[in-house]
Amino acid sequence: MDRRGRGPRARAAVRGDAPAAAPDRRPGRSPDRSSGGLTVSDTQGELVRTRCDACGSQLAYAPGTQHLRCVACGGTVAIVHTPGDAVDEHSFDAWAAAQGGVRAGILDARPLTCDGCGATTQGTDLSVACRFCGGHLVAAAETDGLVQPEAVVPFGVEQAQARDAFRRWVRSRWFAPGELKKVGDTESLHGSYVPHWTFDARTSSAYSGQRGDAYYVTVKNGDEERQERRVSWTPVSGHVARDFDDVLVPATSQVAERDLSKLGPWPLSHAVPFRAEYLAGFAAARYDVEPPAGLDRAKQKMAPVIKDDVERDIGGDEQRVGSIRTAYADVMFKLVLLPLWIATYVYAGKQWQVMVNANTGQVIGRRPYSVGKIVLAVLAGLLVVAALVFWYLRSQT
Repeated sequence: MDRRGRGPRARAAVRGDAPAAAPDRRPGRSPDRSSGGLTVSDTQGELVRTRCDACGSQLAYAPGTQHLRCVACGGTVAIVHTPGDAVDEHSFDAWAAAQGGVRAGILDARPLTCDGCGATTQGTDLSVACRFCGGHLVAAAETDGLVQPEAVVPFGVEQAQARDAFRRWVRSRWFAPGELKKVGDTESLHGSYVPHWTFDARTSSAYSGQRGDAYYVTVKNGDEERQERRVSWTPVSGHVARDFDDVLVPATSQVAERDLSKLGPWPLSHAVPFRAEYLAGFAAARYDVEPPAGLDRAKQKMAPVIKDDVERDIGGDEQRVGSIRTAYADVMFKLVLLPLWIATYVYAGKQWQVMVNANTGQVIGRRPYSVGKIVLAVLAGLLVVAALVFWYLRSQT
């Protein structure tokens, strides 16, 4: 997505054409944002107010809407995006020169004081629950020196819908233990925003290799003749260029990348400019994969696409790629939060996790197998085989 959320920018042709012009990007973000009576300050340590003015209970973001809803009286407060709100992307080179060595993974927890009970909870996440009263503690801004979230894909699937999706997933699992089915009948399904990086880059790749052109020769074997395929190889070199847009990589090590990939594709077209109010009622982890590591992973994801471009550029019937040297320019990045419903349970002393994409409803997870059910199924199968053999033998006598 480009910085104003207009969708993917034009890709460059891959046969040496000049890359398409990049959209204008303005670094930085507005320092203050307000919505419907809720003022969000960028001052470190301040919280978004999540108490209902009418009854004093908790406000939480209502999935699929543009407002917070009171969990007690049902009153709502609109989340209003100001005209200046935009999904900004930042120059990676400029960030690297100015960030001063601050790393998210080594920062201490910060105190978050609950406006309900007054208790203080130490935490590093953007959104947590008060340890004493369960109130929603949503930090108004990240710690100074860290990358601020620029976009969020809000929850679009409510907990009840996620539980229904999970139950359907459970019913489709063969030999699942009873404990797995119980997870879908409890309140163990909780919502969390998972941080991701997106990277844009203009790439220019010089390559060398060989082009293989097939031809056929007639081969005689006694009185028989046959056509034999052979390949003529020619050394080649050239250049390809491609624009990459919104290459998505996890910014957390707490959830396996292969699981997050299975939950995709993530609808980044649904992303909106970040507002802390969207986090109310949900957990939101701080990133622990630093931008340089994220860029390295993004380059790994770009590599096979570039290789495909090279093979197409070489042409012929077969290709051998000897080397590819890629230069990256105009690298832009942003931090975006993606929504998940997560169920974690313990079975046989091991922790298992099932996740639901809270925007599309896609379900993935690892599951245990019930040894008892497998044994019963095997025994039942053996009994069926024995019965068939017995019936066959009787029919022969």
